[in-house]
Amino acid sequence: MSSPVQPPRSPRVRCVPGALGLLASFLALLLTTGCVSNGISRAPERTTVQARTALLPARLVSNFFLIEAKQDNGRTYRFLVDTGSSATLVSTELANALKLKEKKPARTVRVTGAQGSGADLPAVTLKRLVLGDAAFERVPALVYDLTDLSGHLGLPIDGVVGFPVFRDTLLTLDYLGARLVIAPYPAVPPAVPRQSAHASTLAFSNEQRTPLIPLQMGNESFFVLIDSGSDGGLSLNPAGLHPRFLNGPRAGPLIASLGGDRQQMVGRLTLNVYLGTHTIRQPITDLTDQLSSIGGELLRHFALTFDQHRNLVTFTRPDDEDVLMAPRRSTGLSFGRSAAYWRVLNVVPDTPTAQLPVQIGDLCTRINGEPVTKWDADRYTALLKSAPKITYTFLAGPKETDLEVPVFELVP
Repeated sequence: MSSPVQPPRSPRVRCVPGALGLLASFLALLLTTGCVSNGISRAPERTTVQARTALLPARLVSNFFLIEAKQDNGRTYRFLVDTGSSATLVSTELANALKLKEKKPARTVRVTGAQGSGADLPAVTLKRLVLGDAAFERVPALVYDLTDLSGHLGLPIDGVVGFPVFRDTLLTLDYLGARLVIAPYPAVPPAVPRQSAHASTLAFSNEQRTPLIPLQMGNESFFVLIDSGSDGGLSLNPAGLHPRFLNGPRAGPLIASLGGDRQQMVGRLTLNVYLGTHTIRQPITDLTDQLSSIGGELLRHFALTFDQHRNLVTFTRPDDEDVLMAPRRSTGLSFGRSAAYWRVLNVVPDTPTAQLPVQIGDLCTRINGEPVTKWDADRYTALLKSAPKITYTFLAGPKETDLEVPVFELVP
């Protein structure tokens, strides 16, 4: 077990950098909810687990951890589980279905992005949030428009469940087994399962209502947010560190946020990164000026169990092999996705695509001859991993024009 964690402090606000984190490279869109006031990051007032454990199948879509759960109104809703968020977000429809009717006037919470811009979101209390055999009563939530996230992933998302919801349970995000496990909190925390070939337990800071753990890179240590609401791998703030790169860093896809757009800088580290006793071999890293984090691209190699009473998290793998990150493949194009077309947000400079007749703002209607509506996040990601080239059909006035674009290793 590691020594007590002393992460960087944020004096006045709770940050929610996950909640709609880094989407796949073709989306390149950061929809963070920014930072919210302390009042919305409360845990539910009552939690019950009817069975010994509540098990829910999970679906990994573009490295996001998604579950479906039937609520008291008989309808089934889809949720993204986001350990990087101190707030729970719900669609207007879900809020109307589950919110507690209160006599107090409706209130809003100011949500501020990293660069200072923000929005006022309605705050509600959910009477009961049911996740399989687990029920959480009087859950604080914010009403948020999840249309963009739903469109990008190609399936409706009704809510984002934040980390404080699971305050009084043992929560396991089993990426390897594609399941969510919720257990009632025992008097004595359970031991690591004997069948686990390689498990490492770390102390985390929960001061921000989200889990921060230390990682090691050479002789330097730094703190990262465990952010299941991001599909990225290692996002590193290099301030105070001395990262060396085997490849890059180089310009990558455009990342848009509440505070404005920025050009991603991405590369592969020369040194290994150590997560407890687990080795992440020369990880591909996105440089950021925000809080460092690890997202679904790395988390999917583990089953993670969070004990918020003792502030411990256990990372389990079936073996003690190093975690390897495949080369980052790309067409050099970033898209914003809508129902009818994908709009080009960015053309990565110094790539083969930069020499082709495609510009920011161009509208793509087909991919390999099929309408863009046929290409959800998983299918498109799989195409990027395997195809040597992709044919995009762009709309130019009343005409459609095909453009063959090579797929290359942005970061080997």
